[in-house]
Amino acid sequence: MEYTPRLKSKYKAEIAPALKEQFNYKSAMEIPRLVKISLNQGLGQAITDKKMIDQGVEEMTMITGQRAVATKSKKDISNFKLRKGMPVGVRVTLRGDKMYEFLDRLVSVAIPRIRDFRGINDKGFDGRGNYTFGVPEQIIFPEIDIDKVGNINGMDVTFVTTAQTDKECLALLKEFGLPFKNQKA
Repeated sequence: MEYTPRLKSKYKAEIAPALKEQFNYKSAMEIPRLVKISLNQGLGQAITDKKMIDQGVEEMTMITGQRAVATKSKKDISNFKLRKGMPVGVRVTLRGDKMYEFLDRLVSVAIPRIRDFRGINDKGFDGRGNYTFGVPEQIIFPEIDIDKVGNINGMDVTFVTTAQTDKECLALLKEFGLPFKNQKA
């Protein structure tokens, strides 16, 4: 028997029918689904310390289970001593089974480990059905050994969906278990 991630089977069995009922979709293709999850970590201090990029790539690879790549600057900025082509960050794009595995670990293990957590802010929607939020520190992931961390860095997590509106995307992500802040009426 082939392995299927828990949230992928949950989407097919529970989430898709619930969204179809909630928004009265006529076709199964109208139901919003998760396309990819992009993680991005800006490492501005890497201009002076070249080892930070290697550490960032290593940590992001451990967190996601997929090889991370360094992002390079697009232009020269003399005030920041930045040259075009210098590495300034790390990114990963997850699709398919790895995406669902990461989302499962994010919702069930990592987010509850955030200090003073009161829910994810619901202002990170872009108007086209995508959502971005920031993680304050990479040590919330259990794959990271706190003793080996040199610098504590945050990261941005972006959920790209096929939803047409922010309301549909919010409903999809809530069904996946993302803990949004309670909205005031």
